[in-house]
Amino acid sequence: MKKTWKQITALTLAFIALLFTAGCGSNDDDKLNVRIAYFPNITHTQALILKNQGKLEEAWKDACNVSWTSFNAGPAEIEAIFAGEIDLGYIGPVPAINANFKSSGDVKIISNATNAGAVLLARKGSGISSAKDLAGKKVAVPQIGNTQHLCLLSLLSENGLKPVDKGGDVTISASSNADILNLMDNGSVDAAVVPEPWGATIEKNGNAEVVLDYDELFLEGNYPTAVVIANGDFMEKHPEYVKDFLAMHEEATLFINEHAKEAQEIVNSEIKGVTGKSIDTDILESAFSRMTADTTLHTNAIMTFANISKEEGFISSVPEERNVFNTEFNQ
Repeated sequence: MKKTWKQITALTLAFIALLFTAGCGSNDDDKLNVRIAYFPNITHTQALILKNQGKLEEAWKDACNVSWTSFNAGPAEIEAIFAGEIDLGYIGPVPAINANFKSSGDVKIISNATNAGAVLLARKGSGISSAKDLAGKKVAVPQIGNTQHLCLLSLLSENGLKPVDKGGDVTISASSNADILNLMDNGSVDAAVVPEPWGATIEKNGNAEVVLDYDELFLEGNYPTAVVIANGDFMEKHPEYVKDFLAMHEEATLFINEHAKEAQEIVNSEIKGVTGKSIDTDILESAFSRMTADTTLHTNAIMTFANISKEEGFISSVPEERNVFNTEFNQ
């Protein structure tokens, strides 16, 4: 049967509409991939909340695919950013400074996440009741050059002490947080500076006690333990998504502060999902009491870390403050 002009026109328009629909982001392959890094740790609370609630995925469902990648150490996350595999990330302030320096300012800090959340513990019977008592002792940190290590170095300097490699008598060693608990038990170390929830975990274990709490260790607790970073390419090409992300990050922060119990339950669930282990409720509550969720950038504290990093030789020069931060997306 011969088709009329109207029928041909209708079929043609339908075919064009089908092609148009196929090219408008309905296919996941056509969407922007936004790749976010985080640690399965309570200090990365906003990341765990956002991942669990799926608000980014919902807000960007027509335009972006969101992927979350878990890391256990700052250097590994930084390597992924340099390799072009990560766009946005939650990370400690010291690795963030290192990334900024090594990228010549391309990787920038765009928001704060959490503050404090670390303590100095001493093994019972070690004779340590103050920072000055660390003289001649063995002290563990999770990683050389990380945030807790720099807090310890600052503490030693304030008390006229030095590590062995600087001509002093304080031996500093790096071990995983889980191993530090065992080292404390068997007497291989006398003290440790660790982030939460490991401070509360080691304390509960019974062989160590807190010598300096979260607000006594460094800058009265007014320093970041986690910040948000972004790579320059993503910020330049997709400023609207950076702004959206920070708005969601702010919402997650408010949720944590207004719904503490529910937030803790979500965080515990997410940590278990990655590590296979949940945190005991009492430890979780104690750990959260030593940490605050806050998006306000503590630029002075971060630049203090940068100066310590320079003094210790982790970076060769201190980057200019204006090149470290990008706050235009918060305006």
